[in-house]
Amino acid sequence: QVQLVESGGGLVQAGGSLRLSCAASGRTFGRYTMGWFRQAPGREREFLAAIWWSGGSTYYTDYADSVKGRFTISRDNAKSTVYLQMNSLKPEDTAVYYCAADSRARTQYVRYIWPYDYWGQGTQVTVSS
Repeated sequence: QVQLVESGGGLVQAGGSLRLSCAASGRTFGRYTMGWFRQAPGREREFLAAIWWSGGSTYYTDYADSVKGRFTISRDNAKSTVYLQMNSLKPEDTAVYYCAADSRARTQYVRYIWPYDYWGQGTQVTVSS
């Protein structure tokens, strides 16, 4: 069983930055595909970013077009933590942000919700105009 705990959300003005953290339990964290998603009121949960192991010390990343160039996903395997650095925030970024783990690393589906078998409780991000 993997537990994920997000932190770092809050209220920020447009143009500002936040860094979300997601601490994970699990002995093989380094092999997990980790993703960030968000869900705004009345909208479906959407993919933001993912990071996955490709062998050796190499990790690949993928981003949704809506956040590419503004958000950066990273991980610290020694701390079993994944991060989402969010810059140039916009009011439309307001949502609950979730981290997720795919323990079976189905890397061809990183943008989909269904491969992720563990989810955090979510952290609210509010961007004021």
